[in-house]
Amino acid sequence: MPDLPLHKRLAEPALVEALADAPVVLIHGPRQCGKSTLARMLGDKRGYTYLSFDNDVTRSAAEADPIGFLDGLPDRVILDEIQRVPGLFTSLKAAVDRDRRAGRFLLTGSANVLLVPKLADSLAGRMAIQRLHPFAQCELTGKPSAFLDHLFAAKFPARKLTRLQGELPARITAGGYPPALARPEGRRRDNWYRDYIDTLVQRDVRDLARISALDALPRLLRMAASRTAQLFNVSDLASSFQLSRVTIGDYVTLLEHVFLLERLPPWHSNRASRLVKTPKLHLGDTGLACGLLGVDAAALAADRSQLGPLLETFVYQELRRLASWHARGHDFYHFRDRDQVEVDIVIERGATALAGVEVKAAATVTAADFRGLRKLREMAGKRFVAGVVLYDGETCAPFGEGMFAVPLRMLWERQ
Repeated sequence: MPDLPLHKRLAEPALVEALADAPVVLIHGPRQCGKSTLARMLGDKRGYTYLSFDNDVTRSAAEADPIGFLDGLPDRVILDEIQRVPGLFTSLKAAVDRDRRAGRFLLTGSANVLLVPKLADSLAGRMAIQRLHPFAQCELTGKPSAFLDHLFAAKFPARKLTRLQGELPARITAGGYPPALARPEGRRRDNWYRDYIDTLVQRDVRDLARISALDALPRLLRMAASRTAQLFNVSDLASSFQLSRVTIGDYVTLLEHVFLLERLPPWHSNRASRLVKTPKLHLGDTGLACGLLGVDAAALAADRSQLGPLLETFVYQELRRLASWHARGHDFYHFRDRDQVEVDIVIERGATALAGVEVKAAATVTAADFRGLRKLREMAGKRFVAGVVLYDGETCAPFGEGMFAVPLRMLWERQ
């Protein structure tokens, strides 16, 4: 395994631009995804002082006198794990309004402030936000991907790629967390995931909400991992707990706050009334999901019933990671109608372009695999640009106007 900290983070150029434009820049994402490493690398080049609110003394000082704390800071400062001092956001707003120089504050956060309206609103118009995910596959291989641009151009290069085969379950189970990737697959990596969940629940979740049943959260995460890429059913999740549907729903929201779960909303259209309006549930990283389930690459390769959903989540998270540093904005959905015709991932680029992605673990593709994509094209009309079935094959092949079979490896190979 190469020295993981040397891998280039492809979000860096967007962050450099943000520091030149905005007084406050926030890097947020799950714990241990590399936020602090990236912030300190950027800060070391630009003369930033680093402070972490995981330090009890620093955190206590900021909580006791937020205005005085900020007034005593140097001109450029990194404030790590800002979600641990939520009261600081109002004082940050006042400090920025007095001095709006770009790049004054570089923040990192392991909780999604966009889901906390008071925090998000306090720095509206003053703060640029960059989501950082665990490593994307193209960051690990060092081969920047142009997949999204090929998708929305409806044009894929005619080249032959090597099938993934056993490499595919290995990539799914490894995931993208840097400390987990630094450990060998097996007990040592499983130990890291177990400790990661325990630490995060005891620290970040406890900070966000005073809940009595903290021990339920790791169990809930394991259940969610076993249901990743399925429609979100709170009653199903609540059935194994002595807790109400409302409480389980609140716990899912908490786990979304710390980037461990995501609800993928349904795509809808004024042209169709028979579309399912239930979101899908996805784990934030397939390495984490496999760690929770105790599944290694060999077991995943042997169990197609687990491979399919975990592969769908893997592809979804890869696409989210590619979109996170792209110059254009992308919104993600899934598509399903009441006849169970579906498309795994729907991506909108702005208001005028839409594409669909269907995911298969198989080495072959047939015309029948495009059924959902053809239905999506019918519903989307002129907005529909392209439909792709990603598969473990060797070549890109057209399947009619705007429809393509594309090897999974194309997500991260240089094109």
